[in-house]
Amino acid sequence: MKKLRRIASMTALLGAFALAGCDMPAPQINSGPVVSPRPEVKPARPVTPVPRPQSEASKELASYYNRIQSDLLVQGLLRTDGGRPDTPYTDTMLARNFERIAFFDEYSGGGLGAANGQAGRLKRWQGPVRFNVEFGSNISATKQERYSANVTRYAARLARSTGHPIGVSPTSANFHVLVMSEDDRGYVQQRVRELVPRIDPQALRIFGNLPRSIHCLVVAFSGSGNSYGYGQAIALIRAEHPDLMLRSCIHEELAQGLGLANDSPAARPSIFNDDDEFALLTTHDAHLLGMLYDPRLETGMTLEAARPIIRQMATERVGPRS
Repeated sequence: MKKLRRIASMTALLGAFALAGCDMPAPQINSGPVVSPRPEVKPARPVTPVPRPQSEASKELASYYNRIQSDLLVQGLLRTDGGRPDTPYTDTMLARNFERIAFFDEYSGGGLGAANGQAGRLKRWQGPVRFNVEFGSNISATKQERYSANVTRYAARLARSTGHPIGVSPTSANFHVLVMSEDDRGYVQQRVRELVPRIDPQALRIFGNLPRSIHCLVVAFSGSGNSYGYGQAIALIRAEHPDLMLRSCIHEELAQGLGLANDSPAARPSIFNDDDEFALLTTHDAHLLGMLYDPRLETGMTLEAARPIIRQMATERVGPRS
């Protein structure tokens, strides 16, 4: 069975694809999800997909994901407690996890092969982050209201965790959360093309042709003048997910889209781990986000330069318990 987050950190892969169609030098494998630093033309407001009956393919997919959620819950996974005394961690562990999740990539820039194992540079948003949620054609008004409220609450938590300006804006969003079903494949491609007109066709096809093993994904793009500073992002979340898995996708993809793009099997309690133990952002993960946006670090910083600061931040947060 594919793990819930196996493809969650495809940011580096898709960023490299998106860059391929731009007239600038290709990035290093570990340089992260970047595209042309020149701002894109601001897209027009989206046209809501035309409502239609749910197809048999979409119904089958919903049934499949319901079975996955049930299996994970039976195993005691998809925890929502944020970490308890059974998941202790020290400042040394926190610092190590931050290094792996913020400075390394899971995949190589040119495909799904393993990355080269070399540390990249620190990637994060330069300006304010403004989320907006767009829904597909067969998502009820009740679910739209519930998940929009979930993103709004989560944005507030991300803002508290990072100290960075993060909110929700339906009119000036730069982080677009697309909650779409199998029946919205064509619309998804159209909308992504509107949001990123110069996106590479190969990346665009991935948005419109997801295998069911890809539960959700996020792609972040560089802002003006800084290939390591994000200025735009798109998260795609399958509407067929049952409630907890959909909320889990929201938590992980929005956090990864802020700059924590990798997973680590050593990270616990954490959503940045392929073991599916935790469904929602944990206290450990909130520390990672706070460290990522600490002003003592600089966007584009190397791991070597950042390491003394990382250790200091980790000790400040959890105490010297190594």
